[in-house]
Amino acid sequence: MTDLKLYTKLSKLPVQQKAQVVNFIEDLEKKSPSASGYKTKRLPGKAKGLIVMKDNFDDDIEGFNAYAK
Repeated sequence: MTDLKLYTKLSKLPVQQKAQVVNFIEDLEKKSPSASGYKTKRLPGKAKGLIVMKDNFDDDIEGFNAYAK
C-alpha cells in the first residue's frame, strides 16, 4: 500500500479511530528498535573463527590458467 492510499484511508476515519491509529503506531515504534533509531553497539571480534583462509589461497586455480593468459 502506498503512502498516498494509506493517507487517504486515514483521512476518512473519524477522530476517535485516528487516535487509535496513532496509539497503534506508537506501540509499533516501541516494539521495533530499528524504527525508533535505536542501534546496538558493535562489538569487535564477535565473528572470530567464522572466516577461514585456506593455505593455498594464493595458488593458481586449476582450469583457470587458460583464461588468465
